[in-house]
Amino acid sequence: MNFSLKQLTAFLDQAVFTLGDTTLTMGQLILTPTLLVIGLLIARWLGKKLTARMTEKGSNPDVVHLVQRIYFVVVLLIFFFTILELLNVPLTSFAFISGAIAIGIGFGAQNIINNFISGWILLWERPIRIGDFLEVGETRGTVESINTRSTRIRRVDGVHMLVPNSHLLENTVVNWTLIDRLARSEVRVGVAYGSPVEQVRELIQRAADEHPEVLKTPEPMVWFEDFGDSALVFDLVFWAQSDNERGLRAVRSDLRFRIDALFREHDIVISFPQRDVHLSSLSPLQVKMVGGHGDENNDHG
Repeated sequence: MNFSLKQLTAFLDQAVFTLGDTTLTMGQLILTPTLLVIGLLIARWLGKKLTARMTEKGSNPDVVHLVQRIYFVVVLLIFFFTILELLNVPLTSFAFISGAIAIGIGFGAQNIINNFISGWILLWERPIRIGDFLEVGETRGTVESINTRSTRIRRVDGVHMLVPNSHLLENTVVNWTLIDRLARSEVRVGVAYGSPVEQVRELIQRAADEHPEVLKTPEPMVWFEDFGDSALVFDLVFWAQSDNERGLRAVRSDLRFRIDALFREHDIVISFPQRDVHLSSLSPLQVKMVGGHGDENNDHG
């Protein structure tokens, strides 16, 4: 037994390779990954517990996500320095490697570092949060997650889109829900010339007042917008609580249905394009009658 223990000790103390002034033994190489795996499992378990606890308390999803990121970075740093301590490797041994990595980052990983830092800025300043409805260029969608390199947005058509974090900071982004869920929209309708404009205004206002999702404050307004080519144009401007374009479209659709029904009840005609055709009278016009069976009967007669 003593002989076996001595053999095991000698095997573990056997030098494998030397890094600078530090000699690494077989025991260190076996112990380090073992402790690393155990530590990662414990850290992952603690991370899930922390996330579940914050979620149960009703913490904001952005705060939970930020805490997860900070926890992940802290755990990595702790593991890194612990491994160096176990291996008795001084930080000065990595001076050359660190310089090479820095040069590589400077030339080949600028975008990655830029997006990584931008992701931290988004989580810290919170100009964009999980659940916000954004308008990025011509695309609209809801933020689902802010990751290390990119932000995942679910478009209104259900397709997921990955946007680099730096793009969200360097370009104009419309955040519909940054401060609150209030959104303004409008419905335009044209009625025929000769319609009673005061009654038209009252009916449009009535449709807005009856809708449960149209806010009373700010009050919906009806504007006689213009004398159009073929119609008297009215705009209904209203505010509603909505966090996406779909909600506003539903409200506008309901208002149009109701306005159409009220106009039918009161014989208000919704206008349609009309064109006047002018015929030149400078030269005689030839008129030809094209008949059917009557012309054939006339020919036979």
